[in-house]
Amino acid sequence: MLRDVTEALRDDQAAQAAQVARLYYHQGLTTEAIAQELRLSRPKVSRLLTYARRSGLVEIRIHDPHSAPQSLEAQLRARYPFLTPHVVPVPPHSPEAVWLERVAVAAARLLDQTLRPGQVLGLAWGTTLDAVSRMLTPRPLAGLQVVQLNGSASALDFTDGFVTDTMTRFAGAYGARAHLFPVPTFFDDPATRAAMWRERSVGQVLALQARADVRLYSVGSAHAQVPSHVYAAGYLSGADQQALLAQGVAGDIATVFFRTDGTWTGLPINARSSGPDLGTLRAGHSVCVVSGLGKVRALRAALAGGLMTTLVVDDRTAHALLQEG
Repeated sequence: MLRDVTEALRDDQAAQAAQVARLYYHQGLTTEAIAQELRLSRPKVSRLLTYARRSGLVEIRIHDPHSAPQSLEAQLRARYPFLTPHVVPVPPHSPEAVWLERVAVAAARLLDQTLRPGQVLGLAWGTTLDAVSRMLTPRPLAGLQVVQLNGSASALDFTDGFVTDTMTRFAGAYGARAHLFPVPTFFDDPATRAAMWRERSVGQVLALQARADVRLYSVGSAHAQVPSHVYAAGYLSGADQQALLAQGVAGDIATVFFRTDGTWTGLPINARSSGPDLGTLRAGHSVCVVSGLGKVRALRAALAGGLMTTLVVDDRTAHALLQEG
């Protein structure tokens, strides 16, 4: 009962904030004029405008053709015609942890603008998506389903809950149903994976993954300053990492690895991976979120393979990507 009352109050505040924002931004009324029209105090109007900006009801974009992010977006579109880039400015001399935070906020806002009721959102867990999950603005979407794109069943995840916590945040923010994928991240034997893929319960999750309207993920890299979870948390053995290095692997998406030219077929570890066929990322709405100079090589390889349709990236990483390409 208390939860219902709280949600009703939040909805009322959002509706009032949207009304105030329309009068202020679209009709050009002053805060004093809005206060008189709606019979509110001026401080109340100011608080509602602040709420509208912070909650994502209002998004302010400055379209300056000479600004660095706009220029970088134009260069990325020219180099990768299939790509819709969103370049996020970060403060000068700030650490990469701040870059990730800014990119996570931008990705959360983009996702909020993209998702619709009744859709399926596919998520590939990792450090970046964990950051995005913490920046989501609650907005219930009827019938939305959230499905995990790669497995995480391991003693590690059962202990720290990293993956399940990320999935739960996404589902909770949108009032969605979460579909976990309780299979190992990497199987010991490809034959075991093939047998499990024939199980009815696993097949249901795989079918939902294939139906995803929006896929959200990052690129993993062993060289990232903010470490990719699959590398930092012990999912790969020393022998695995040595083999990846010898095979010219540049990174991974959803624990499926790819080379510097963006190809992924024929890599032995992918036969043991629980992640999806990366070819599915070339169609539909595939949103890749990347931050940090250590991911430039992996991002360039993923773009070479056309493994995304939308990119959210900080301006420092975008600049390095274009300069070194």
